Amino acid sequence: MTVPERREPSRRGILKGAAVTAAAAALGVGATHPAEAADASVTATSLDGATSITMSLTGGALTWSARRDGVTVVDTSAMGLRLSDGTTLGTDVAVTNYQHWHVDTTWNPVYGRNATVSDTYQEMRWNLRDTATSVNFGVQIRAYASGVAFRYVLLDRGPVTVAGELTTFVFPDGTLVYSARDEDAYNPVAPGSVPSTGTSSTDTGPLTDLPLTATYADGLIACVCESARINYPRLMLSSVSGNANTLAAYLMQHTARGSGTVQTTSTVTAPFATPWRAVVIGSTHAELVDNAELVLNLAPAGALADTSWIKPGKVFRCNLTTADGLAGVDFAVARGLQYIEYDAGWYGPENSTTDATQPISAIDLPTVLSYAAGKGIGVLLYVNRIALSSPDTLFALYRSWGVAGVKLGFINDGTQAMTNQIITWATTAAKYKLLIDMHDDVRPFGYERTYPNWISLEGVRGNERFPTAGHNVTLPFARNVGGPMDYTICYGQSRDQTTNAHQMAMAAVYYQPLNFLYWYDAPSKYATTSKWPGLPWFDAVPTVWDQSRTLAGSIGEYIAVARRSGSTWYLGAMTDETARTLSIPLTFLGSGSGTYTATVYADGTPGSSPYQTPVVVSTRTVTSASTLSVAMAAAGGQAVVLRPS
Repeated sequence: MTVPERREPSRRGILKGAAVTAAAAALGVGATHPAEAADASVTATSLDGATSITMSLTGGALTWSARRDGVTVVDTSAMGLRLSDGTTLGTDVAVTNYQHWHVDTTWNPVYGRNATVSDTYQEMRWNLRDTATSVNFGVQIRAYASGVAFRYVLLDRGPVTVAGELTTFVFPDGTLVYSARDEDAYNPVAPGSVPSTGTSSTDTGPLTDLPLTATYADGLIACVCESARINYPRLMLSSVSGNANTLAAYLMQHTARGSGTVQTTSTVTAPFATPWRAVVIGSTHAELVDNAELVLNLAPAGALADTSWIKPGKVFRCNLTTADGLAGVDFAVARGLQYIEYDAGWYGPENSTTDATQPISAIDLPTVLSYAAGKGIGVLLYVNRIALSSPDTLFALYRSWGVAGVKLGFINDGTQAMTNQIITWATTAAKYKLLIDMHDDVRPFGYERTYPNWISLEGVRGNERFPTAGHNVTLPFARNVGGPMDYTICYGQSRDQTTNAHQMAMAAVYYQPLNFLYWYDAPSKYATTSKWPGLPWFDAVPTVWDQSRTLAGSIGEYIAVARRSGSTWYLGAMTDETARTLSIPLTFLGSGSGTYTATVYADGTPGSSPYQTPVVVSTRTVTSASTLSVAMAAAGGQAVVLRPS
């Protein structure tokens, strides 16, 4: 049930050092009042009083800062926009309007980490006028219990060409940021020491992708994300020469893989709101993971009237023959999966074939589609971007075939044009009731709330590259905070640098509503089920949840997450290359909830390599008063199903 929104407008609208009138309507083009040149400051504070964001005007220059429980998260940092004609909005401005209120409501996503999302914040808005040019613009700031956010609004009607942002993030001494670009591993460095990357055909410099996580000397943790990116380039952050604690906003001019038209500026039609710049904040590392829904709260509300056809689920990738497709369907039925997928190559060499309508001769696609439909299994098809010259025509055809969704490959996110192209693909897929999963260096911006058929995206160094356990236990605090993450689970692979229990735990630890399982495998591998004790876990585990709780964690070291579907809880724990035991109280079950049967999938005696460590299964009876001792081998993990007795 949705609680009615409650707004409390300003009664006086009096700024520190400057008097302006509070506007009753939303920030817009309406009546303004004479500008006041005096210094001013406003602070939005979360309703629990813990989190705040302050916007200040000093000598005509805009700045912002953020705090959690009185501790600095972002120190005094610049705000503003740079236009193509050389105008800088934010360096010499005056306030013309001021308003504030708070909102306290909930909403129900089509699917997600939780069945109900709390959307509770205080907002402050300033209308401003650039002194030199009389250009009118605004800034909105919000404070949630889970973090802070701000964005800019261009107010004068007509075309405006944006060349960049003045936005900076100044961190306290001792802060480390987890920097990664494209599909590189995360590298914890000082903000001023992001390594220079890029080539002659890409954006170059000391640049890092979002989400970007920062850890603080006092134990706080924060993650910089963006939300509601529409008709605007993707945000990266850059070290600033001579400023060791500063990262500056950088709007991408190239696509992520250096293919496509370079856009040094972006023209928009005002009134226009930029994407939100969000800082998700956790007093503990575990709390950060649970605060990820801030990104969704900032995104536009759902745009689809009918979402009944959108079904999250588990996927098996088939080899490229008819027989393998049919066997994949049978495997999906037997193992509780919802989809099979034909990946790259099903219509020919993906880097040279532009016709994604003709399967190779080895695949009788109508037969596979018909067989899958009869068994209640959906079929997903991979398409390289070079075969997407007419997505409307292609997606309409797939719909007529009975295809359930598309997985797009080698997507070139980055420029304003590519942002618009990505959104067009998502909306066109929705038109034809197709799920869409976008791969390679696409970065999240909350749009799975707006178009929930956009069910997943990659934008991460994938598990199919067999990364370290340390990388795996960094992702929940970094990339996955920004949104869904397609991270193929490679259970039973000899190339894994982790144990099988570690791979199993990913299904609960990561939020990935479209979850590819048994990557690189064929159904025949699992014919002798006694060799694979983890199969019942994957059979049962869902991909979306009624309730999620992160129980313990430290970025790059370990994590434990419990997620509930119906009355059953699924607990996943993972560690880095250090063996460790976590004591996990089961209070999240709720007092008076009775007894549960815990089925525990744990690391056995370590093998000579992590992947050779066996999975040992045991059961016990527990209650909310119990504490689980979660023992994990080096690069190991544990998966637990908790069912009411």
